[in-house]
Amino acid sequence: MKYYFITLALLLLNFNLFAQRSKPSPHQDMERVLRNVAENIIQNSSFKLINKKTGETFNSSKNLPINPDIQIESPYNQWRYWNGVMNIGFIMLGNQLEDSRYIEYAKKNVAFAFDHDDYFKKMYDQGIRNTGLEQKYRMGLLDDCGAMGAGILAVHQIDPQDRYREYLNKAADYIMTKELRLDDGTFCRTGPYEMTIWGDDLYMSVPFLARMGKLTGEIKYFDEAINQVFLFNKHLWDKQTNLYFHCWYDDIKQNGVARWGRCNGWIIMAQIELLDQLPENHPKRNDLKQLLLQQIIGLSRYQDASGLWHQLIDKESTYFETSATAIFTYAVAKAINEGWIDSRYAFIATQGWEGVSSMILSDGQVENICMGTGINTAAYYYANRPAPLNDIHGLGAVLLAGSEVMKLYQKGIDSSRVYW
Repeated sequence: MKYYFITLALLLLNFNLFAQRSKPSPHQDMERVLRNVAENIIQNSSFKLINKKTGETFNSSKNLPINPDIQIESPYNQWRYWNGVMNIGFIMLGNQLEDSRYIEYAKKNVAFAFDHDDYFKKMYDQGIRNTGLEQKYRMGLLDDCGAMGAGILAVHQIDPQDRYREYLNKAADYIMTKELRLDDGTFCRTGPYEMTIWGDDLYMSVPFLARMGKLTGEIKYFDEAINQVFLFNKHLWDKQTNLYFHCWYDDIKQNGVARWGRCNGWIIMAQIELLDQLPENHPKRNDLKQLLLQQIIGLSRYQDASGLWHQLIDKESTYFETSATAIFTYAVAKAINEGWIDSRYAFIATQGWEGVSSMILSDGQVENICMGTGINTAAYYYANRPAPLNDIHGLGAVLLAGSEVMKLYQKGIDSSRVYW
C-alpha cells in the first residue's frame, strides 16, 4: 500500500507539472524571461573597438591609425542583418514593458555604427574587410542594407537624424533600382547559382520598403513591397505541404529541397511588417491578410505538442528549432492583436511561446537557434546545421515573440476556448 500511494503521489505530481507547463507562464514570469534575454545581450554589448591581435580596446576611433586588426568588438554592435531584427525587438520590448532602457539600447546601437563611420569607411576604401561594419559600405546584397535599414527606420522614427536619413535614402535607391531581379521583377541573387531566389530576401527587403513608405508617404515603396510578397509566393509556395521552399533556381526552373524553418519565418515576418505599416485603405490589404492566414494555417499543421517547430518543418526527424518557432509565435500573436486574423488561432501563439521559453536558460541564453544557413541541394545539409548556444540569428525574434504574446494576454484570452 505504501508503494501504491507513493506511485499515485508521483503520478499526481507529474500531472500537475504537465498541466502547469501546458499553459503559458504568468505575466511576471514572461517579463522575467524576456528581461533575462535582453540583459544578457546588453551585458555583452561593449560598444568598443578592439585590436584583435593585441586585445587592446578603444572607446573612440578618432585619431586611430588605419589598422586591419581593429574591428568592432561585440557581435551585437556589428552591422549584420540579425542586429536590425534585434534593435526592433528591443524597441518593442521597451514599449511593452514601459522601460526606456531597452529603447535607449536600440538608439545607442544604431548611433554606434554611424559614430565610427569615417574610420571604418576609410578602412573599407583601402580594401580592409571583416571589420564588423564592412556591409554598411558594400551594399551589394539585400543582406547588407534591408534588415539593418528597417532597424534604422525604427530608431529614426523616435530619434530622427540627418545621417540616418542620408543612409536610408541610399539604401532605398539600391533596393528599388539596383538590386538584381528576375525578368518578372522578383528579387534574386547570383549565388551560389545565377538568378536564385532566396526566401530570406523577402524579409531583407519588404520591412524596409514598408517602413520607408510610412516615412516618406510615397506609395511606390508599398507597391514594390506588395509586389514582392506575391512574386515570392508564386515562386516558393508549395501547395502539397502548404509551406514555402527555401529557394527557386531560375536557371533550371526548379525549387530547392528544403522547407526550412527560419526561411518560412522570414517570409511570414515580412508580411507582418508590411501589414503593420500599410495604409488601412490600401486595396491589396485584404489579399495580403488572406495570404498571411494561408501560411499560418499551413504552419499550424506542423507544430509539435511542445509548441515548437522542427528545423525542417515537415521533417519530424530534425531538431526543434527556436528562431523559427519564435518568429511564427510572434507573427500569429501580432496578427491576432491587430485584428488581422481571428483570435481562435491564439493557441498556436501561446503554445509557441511555451516552446520558445523552454529553450531559454536562467541566464538569458537561448538554445537551439540554427546558425547562419545558405541554400543547398541536399536536405541533409539543413538537417545537420549546428545550433550553437545563444546564436545571434534568433535573439531578436525571441524578444519580439515574448513581447507580442505578453500583449496578447493583456488583451485577454478566453482560456476555456483556447485550452479546451
